[in-house]
Amino acid sequence: MAAISLRGLTKVYATGVKAVDGLDLEVDDGEFVVLVGPSGCGKTTALRMVAGLELITSGTISFAGRVVNDVSPRHRDVAMVFQNYALYPHLSVYENIGFALSNQKVPRSELDRRVRAAAEILELTELLGRKPRQLSGGQRQRVAMGRAIVRSPAVFLMDEPLSNLDAKLRVQMRSEVLRVQRAIGAATLYVTHDQTEAMTMGDRVAVLRGGVLQQYDAPGVLYNHPANVFVATFIGSPAMNLYEAGLEAAGPAGTPTVVLGSQRVALPAQVAVGLAAHQGRKIIVGIRPEDLSLPESSDSSALSASSASSSAPAVSRLVSDARVVEMLGGEQHVYFSVEATPVGGGDDSASEGILAGGAPNGVARVDPRAAVRAGTRVTFAVDPARLHFFDPDTGNAIG
Repeated sequence: MAAISLRGLTKVYATGVKAVDGLDLEVDDGEFVVLVGPSGCGKTTALRMVAGLELITSGTISFAGRVVNDVSPRHRDVAMVFQNYALYPHLSVYENIGFALSNQKVPRSELDRRVRAAAEILELTELLGRKPRQLSGGQRQRVAMGRAIVRSPAVFLMDEPLSNLDAKLRVQMRSEVLRVQRAIGAATLYVTHDQTEAMTMGDRVAVLRGGVLQQYDAPGVLYNHPANVFVATFIGSPAMNLYEAGLEAAGPAGTPTVVLGSQRVALPAQVAVGLAAHQGRKIIVGIRPEDLSLPESSDSSALSASSASSSAPAVSRLVSDARVVEMLGGEQHVYFSVEATPVGGGDDSASEGILAGGAPNGVARVDPRAAVRAGTRVTFAVDPARLHFFDPDTGNAIG
C-alpha cells in the first residue's frame, strides 16, 4: 500500500485559476519522490494540499490507505521543511529541534533522547548549544530538518529547502538530505524547480506543467524516454535540440530516413519499425547535445556536398557551422547553426541565411580536448539510435 496516494487532486482558486489539475501520484513507503517543473506549475500548491495547508477543490489524499482530506494539518502525521529556515533566533539548536515536542508536553527524558538522536543523524551534536546566528547556512538547514524529523513523521514534505544556499553548498546538501531521508525511512515528497536536483535525488520524478502531470518515472526513464516535447526539453542540460523534419523511404527495403533540411540520416531497423506509421509525414526530431560527437577525422566538405543531394545515400552526420564555443573545463559546449528549422523559436529565414551567419539553433556537448573554433564548419557524428521523435500536432513521443 502506498504511503502517499493522490487521486484526481485538483485546486481551483476563486479567480478561476486551476493550479493543479487532476493529479494522480503514489509514493511508496521510504521512497523519495520529487515534484519538478517551472515556476507556477502547481508543485508547491500540491505539496501544501498534502500537508493540509491548502484546501482541496476535488480529489483525494490518502496516507497508507486512510483518506485525510478533512484531517487537520497537526493530525496528519506529516513534517514539513520550508524554503525559509524559520528558526527561533533566541533559542539554541537543542531548543529549536525540540520546540514541537516541548509544546506537546513530551516528557523531558523522551524529548532529550529524541533531540539527541536527531542531532546525531544530522551531525549536529557538537552544535546543540549554539544559537542560529552562530551557524552556517547548511547547518541552519540541518536544524530545520531536525525540527521536522524529531517528530518521527510518517510523511516528510520539503518545499525547495536548498534554494537559499549557494551553489557549492547545495551540491553538498543534496547528499545530506538523502542520507537523512534514508536514515529515517519516511516517504518523502520534495519540491524543486531545479531539474538537476530532481534527477540526482529522486527515486522517481514527477514533471508538472500548468498544473498537469506530464510524466512520472525514474530519472533515467525521463531522460532516455521523455513522454513529450516539454519533458524532453525540461530534463537535461543543455536542453535537447529540436527540429522540424520529415520521414521518407530510402532504398529497396523502404527504410525510413530522417530528412533534416537537405541532410539525411538513415535509421536502424529497430528504430524504423516504430516510425513506420509516420512515413511520409512531418515529425519533430530531437538530438541531445551529448549525443553529438566530433569524429577524430572527417571530410566535412565531402559530407556537405553529398548530404545536399536528394539522391545521396543517407549518412549519420550533421554538418553545421560553429558560432560560439564555451570551454567549461570538463566539457565544452559548441553552439552551432544547422540547415534546419528549430522547434520552439529560431530564425525562420532561408537556410542559406542561417549558414551564412545567423544565430545558433543548436548546441553540442563535446570532449574538451576536441579542437573546435567558432566560425568554422563542423561535422558532428550522430547515433541514429539515440534520436528522439515527436508528433508535431500533439507534442507526444512516437517511435
